[in-house]
Amino acid sequence: MTALSTTLSTTLSTTLSTTLSTTLSPAPSTAPSTAPSTAPSPARWTELIDAVRESGQYPTTAEAERVTRIVLSALGGHVTGDERVDLARALPEEAARVVASRIPATRPLTAPEFVDAIAAHIQGATPATARWDVSSVLSVLPGLVGDDLVDRILARLPQGYALLFGRAELTPAG
Repeated sequence: MTALSTTLSTTLSTTLSTTLSTTLSPAPSTAPSTAPSTAPSPARWTELIDAVRESGQYPTTAEAERVTRIVLSALGGHVTGDERVDLARALPEEAARVVASRIPATRPLTAPEFVDAIAAHIQGATPATARWDVSSVLSVLPGLVGDDLVDRILARLPQGYALLFGRAELTPAG
C-alpha cells in the first residue's frame, strides 16, 4: 500500500468513525421528536447477519457473516460520495466499518466484474455461487437502509447492479 493510499484510508476511516459516533450516539433532547423518520433506524449487526443468513439460506451464522463482510467490503470500494457516507450511517456500526475500510476504486466495475471479484475472494466460488452470495447480501440492504438510498446508490453504479439488489432493471425503449 502506498503512502497516499494509507493516508486516504486513514482519513476516510477517521472521518467515517467520527461521523458514525456522532450519528449513532443519541442526541440529548428536551422534547420528543414529532418529525416522521424517512429512513430506517440503524440496524444491529446481528440483524443484518440473520437477514443475510435467511436470504442466502446459509447453514451457519459464521458463513453468512463471512460472505457479508466480503460483499460489503467490495461494495464500499464502489459506492462514493454522499451515498457512501449515508450508507455507513444507515448500516450497523460493524458493517459501516467494513464499508469504510475499502479505498474507493479508481474505476467502477460492471456488475459481472463485481461478481467475478467477489468470486476471487471466496474459496471454491463459481460465478453462479458468487452471484448468489452477492445477491444474498445486497438484496437485504433496502430493508435496512431504505429504498431511497438504494436508488441513489444504483444511480451511481454502472447498469446491471439493480438485479444484484433484487430489483428489476428497466431500460427505456429506444
